[in-house]
Amino acid sequence: MPESRSRIPFLLLVILVAVAALIGGAVARMLPIRSHEPEAPRLLAGASDASLAPLVRKTAPAVVNIAVLQPSPAEQNPLLQDPFFRRYFGVPDAALQPAMAAGSGVIVDGDRGFVITNFHVVRNAEAIEVILKDGRKYTAELLGAAPSLDLAVLKIGAQDLPTLPLGDSGKLQVGDYVVAIGNPFGLGQTVTSGIVSATDRPLGQGDTRRFIQTDAPINPGNSGGALINLHGELIGINSALFSPSQGESAAGNVGIGFAIPSKVVKQVLAEAERAPK
Repeated sequence: MPESRSRIPFLLLVILVAVAALIGGAVARMLPIRSHEPEAPRLLAGASDASLAPLVRKTAPAVVNIAVLQPSPAEQNPLLQDPFFRRYFGVPDAALQPAMAAGSGVIVDGDRGFVITNFHVVRNAEAIEVILKDGRKYTAELLGAAPSLDLAVLKIGAQDLPTLPLGDSGKLQVGDYVVAIGNPFGLGQTVTSGIVSATDRPLGQGDTRRFIQTDAPINPGNSGGALINLHGELIGINSALFSPSQGESAAGNVGIGFAIPSKVVKQVLAEAERAPK
């Protein structure tokens, strides 16, 4: 009898351990599995599928197309105005017609109708027309220009326009997501996306200007368009692209584009506002 009594506590201990293991397994199956990996960040707050569509809907109306009437080659070259010269060298009559060029711009002050674009888009323009995303068209006047910075400020006679707020380009980091909106090849408003590839990038030796480099596709016609961060702020004006091809007609995107930082845009806007009218 004493020996059988000594086995009872041992058997109870085994039973208790088995029951505890069963209960622990059941609880583990009921609880969610927690990963030690951090959750991937969402690109846009409130976007269930991380789509850029909400950002584009908010910002795209402030990006405009710009149509520019430029002088004809004959107006710029007196020799072409001579009919005998044209006949001798076989210059076509089309050389006498004014040329049309297309670019992009951004509304930065919708209450006063201020539009920022590249200076090279409106250089030597005889007439400038700003076309909004909704199809409205306005004749624009050149309010101010900074040729050395390749920026120009236009003014149109409209109020209560959609506006892109200026962001702080100084806070940009390599790897930040960006969206480019413009009018490539005159196709109409087009949206592309990418990341910041570099900051404070000069375009060549001796160039004192510093650009934002991005791999968001930028093509001819995007000049003057918007480079936007994921907060819906304007952090750059798309200005140039790098292409190994020779000639403007052969130029195309190879993933290296450049934008003028918003801090430079702020300076040019302030100077245009101070200029005597």
